[in-house]
Amino acid sequence: MSRKRNTGITQGLKYRGGGPMLSWELHRIGGLAMVLFVGLHIIAGFFMQQLGSNWATVVNTVYESVYFQLIIIFLVLFHAFNGLRIIVLDFWPKLLQYQREVTWLQWLVFIPTFTISAAMIIFFELRGG
Repeated sequence: MSRKRNTGITQGLKYRGGGPMLSWELHRIGGLAMVLFVGLHIIAGFFMQQLGSNWATVVNTVYESVYFQLIIIFLVLFHAFNGLRIIVLDFWPKLLQYQREVTWLQWLVFIPTFTISAAMIIFFELRGG
C-alpha cells in the first residue's frame, strides 16, 4: 500500500530543519566559498603577474573591501568551528544525543570569536591600515 504525497516543489524546498540543518547549510556554503576564494585568488594573481590585467586589479580591490573580508572571516570561522563540532561528535558518538546542545555550544564559542575578529578588521580599516 503506497501513500500519495501532495507535495510540490515549494514545500519540498521549504526550510524546516532547525539549528543543525542551518549549521549543515552554512558549513557547505563556507566550504564552497573558501574553494572559490582561493581559486579566484590564484587566478587573479596569475593574471596580475603574467598579464598585468585590469580584471585582476578589480578582483584584488574586491578582496580588500571590508565587507568581503567580514563575509570570508565569518564563513571560514564558522566552517572551522562546525568542523570541530562534527569531529567531536564523530569521535564520541554518545554525544549525538546532545547534538542540539553541542550546536549551541559551538555558537557560544563562534559568536565572540567572530565579533572580536570583525572588530579588529573594522578597527584597522578605520585606522587606515
